[in-house]
Amino acid sequence: METENSPIAIFENFSIEPIHEKYAWRICDFATINAERLQRYFPKTLAKNLTPTLSQIFVEQKVREFEKNEEFLFVLKDNENRTVIGLVYIKELDWNKKQAELAYCIGYDYEGKGITSRAVDALSKYAIGDLRLETLQIIVHKTNIGSVRIAEKCGYTWQKTLPEGHTPPNEKPLDMELYELHA
Repeated sequence: METENSPIAIFENFSIEPIHEKYAWRICDFATINAERLQRYFPKTLAKNLTPTLSQIFVEQKVREFEKNEEFLFVLKDNENRTVIGLVYIKELDWNKKQAELAYCIGYDYEGKGITSRAVDALSKYAIGDLRLETLQIIVHKTNIGSVRIAEKCGYTWQKTLPEGHTPPNEKPLDMELYELHA
């Protein structure tokens, strides 16, 4: 059970690749190193990657979902040291509406270097060109300035506020901002 493993994009020393079984340990490392960062907006991803065994189960599930066109998970990889430095999901797919949501996270050490913007741009083009989706969404909290900038830099435009759009663990629901990109 393997996904196509050729990179979607390569830039400088980084690449974007579809999820593959070989990334289980590296995703576990990424999640545990960045646990505090992932806790608020990626609590499920974090919980499913706290140990190598959990990561193996997570990755096997994500590979199956990728093969069935249910959800697409990509790793951002530092090609020099072969570590996973981030994740980008194409999720909440609605094939009838030709719509999906992009969600992304990057490790502390790689923040602010333009890597996530390039990854979101490449995967937005992939989603529209290869997957034939027509509407892509990014949902962010207004205080996540870096994420708002990424959405805007990649051509997404603000649509509306989603009341109580996300509930982080042990917090009250947060209003979230919806950005969209249309083919």
